[in-house]
Amino acid sequence: MFLAAAQSWLMLLLTVAAFALQVFALVDASRHPAAAYEAADKLTKTKWLVILGVSAAVGFLSLGNAQFLFLLVIAVVATAVYLTDVRPAVRAMGGRGQGRSGGPYGGW
Repeated sequence: MFLAAAQSWLMLLLTVAAFALQVFALVDASRHPAAAYEAADKLTKTKWLVILGVSAAVGFLSLGNAQFLFLLVIAVVATAVYLTDVRPAVRAMGGRGQGRSGGPYGGW
């Protein structure tokens, strides 16, 4: 009985962490200009927003629910690809958000 409760809490904790990571990636992807994605030779901004939006929706549906575990794994992999490959490339292209000055010490 204690083991089942511990597994339930662990599953809830892991799904909440995955959902938070997915929402962070979605918000981060929306902040970069579309031209930075093209300059980095990645999928377009629209495609990444759709991928990460679906990923966040799957994350929300799977909160504490093991029925969507296979879809959650796919969604977490998509989020990890964005965070480890696309995000650094887009940031290197200067895509840190619109309206910021590129001064020597960052935005104004």
